[in-house]
Amino acid sequence: MNKKNELSFEESLKELENIVDQLESGDIDLEKSVKLYEKGMLLKKNCEDKLKNVEMQIKKIKLENNKIKKEDFTV
Repeated sequence: MNKKNELSFEESLKELENIVDQLESGDIDLEKSVKLYEKGMLLKKNCEDKLKNVEMQIKKIKLENNKIKKEDFTV
């Protein structure tokens, strides 16, 4: 999965959409369908991991921003 981890969120999502289109077409054999499904699940996990990472970054930024606002600057 090293290559998949190197893909950006957008690249992973685009590839995942392509896989869904192929699977929905019904024009591929069962063996290839299973391989595409497996690849799709790895891409899905990659997207979820990247989203979780961004969510944590946003929470950290918000937390830091709240600390700045709550600081007392009275002399």
